[in-house]
Amino acid sequence: MTLKRPLCTFLLPILVCSLSLNAYDCCGDAVKEILLRQCEHKVTLKQAHMGSLEIDTLLLDSFGAPPENIRQFYLESRAALEADKNGTFTLPEVLKAAQKNDIDLMGGPILGDITAESVVVWLRPATNGPIEIDVTNRKSKYTQQFTAESVQAGVELRITLDGLFPDNCYDYVVKSDEKELAKGSFTTALRAYDKGITRIVFGSDFHKIGVHNPQLLQQMLKREPLALLIIGDNTVDDRKRDMNMHRADYLLRDVSQPWSVFAANVPVYATWDDHDYYNNDVSGIVGNRFTESDRKAVRKVWHQNWNNPIREDGPDGIYFNTRIGPVEIFMLDTRSYRENERRGEYTSYLGKTQQEWLKQRLKASTAPYKILSSGTMWSDYVTDGKDSWGTWDTEAREEIFQFIEDEAINGVLLISGDRHGARGFTIPRPSGFKFYEFECGTLGGVPGPGGIVKGCEEQLFGYNGHDTVAFGEFVFNTELDEPTVTFRLIRESGELMEEHVLNDSQLSTK
Repeated sequence: MTLKRPLCTFLLPILVCSLSLNAYDCCGDAVKEILLRQCEHKVTLKQAHMGSLEIDTLLLDSFGAPPENIRQFYLESRAALEADKNGTFTLPEVLKAAQKNDIDLMGGPILGDITAESVVVWLRPATNGPIEIDVTNRKSKYTQQFTAESVQAGVELRITLDGLFPDNCYDYVVKSDEKELAKGSFTTALRAYDKGITRIVFGSDFHKIGVHNPQLLQQMLKREPLALLIIGDNTVDDRKRDMNMHRADYLLRDVSQPWSVFAANVPVYATWDDHDYYNNDVSGIVGNRFTESDRKAVRKVWHQNWNNPIREDGPDGIYFNTRIGPVEIFMLDTRSYRENERRGEYTSYLGKTQQEWLKQRLKASTAPYKILSSGTMWSDYVTDGKDSWGTWDTEAREEIFQFIEDEAINGVLLISGDRHGARGFTIPRPSGFKFYEFECGTLGGVPGPGGIVKGCEEQLFGYNGHDTVAFGEFVFNTELDEPTVTFRLIRESGELMEEHVLNDSQLSTK
């Protein structure tokens, strides 16, 4: 295969090299049009799964190659990682590639764990010098400085920016030795008891492809969400137990200019599905092919490369909960905790530990809304529930659903992925209550089952994944006498494909 750069290769790097949303807003209309234009993109899902150097390079260049020094850093570092089964970002060859190509940050900033008073910034520095972050409140112009003295080149770093004010806009600059490395902006969340509007975008199935799509990521950025939830099959594809290649795929994410712009300005929360974890449809520990040691290794690499909140009871597994204003987020690990490999057996989805954790945290939540994510679908309507809860662990799903009703836990919304396409369903209960499930597996625009399920009265809408690049959005409005949550499905062009408004009474179990 011959690698060909699209026409925008030489234009896009100039336009997206700044990490500031303000810079984008200040661009003229002609520049914005070029920035958001989607160039020809030919990487298929099958090719993304292959993950060869040729395919990964094509992905890197598909919407416009990054600046040449970043491109060379990626190619040299990827070669070093691929050559060493135990390779990490601290390999001498990787650090040399960073120095040679004038790279100060191998990855980041990635924002995460946003609250009313704080946000966490994830970075992977390329040098050992102290890292400083200046944070300025746009309204008051007051600037705070945060410093990390203990820095190791090639090792991820998290810096908590705290002492902030709720529902305020901030700009920040990352510096080292007075040199500006990156910049971005963010808005803090509402306090738990404040009324207002909270916007969260979500989706799944990037499959490495969507992470390089400037039109998709800029469209999400323009919605000014407080956070992005990505629910699996994100930026690692079928790397099995080769942790060096898991890292190579994360490096491919981190040198993506569209991703860098987005993640520097919107906090990201992530969970995995089969392709991030090991391979297609794989879960738990798979006989002699995948051991407990392998599971620990892939969890470790995951934690190193995402900026999720860390659970108080320990980082094993990747599930967590966190609150953003009126919304509590429950991101579940529906892959690595499965205790039974046989379809239909109890604990074959979350495992006992995570199942009990979820029930306890749901009961303790005081948030008016709760988003429950699952890497695969909660319902069984699509392709006969190929890898859904109902075909794998009906008993555990029923236990969770019944617990929610018995404990009168209101405001629950279900989100899912895996089955490429975008669909909405209700899941009726014997009591007459209905759960609402929204699946937006369209971040990569890859083919999948038909969007519409024949004869399914519970379906709200449906689109197949072929050439449908779109994301989901929830807007929580607690200012109204009867608060609402509005779901929207938005195409990468900005076209509104679906809009569904749910009143609190529709999400009440009683």
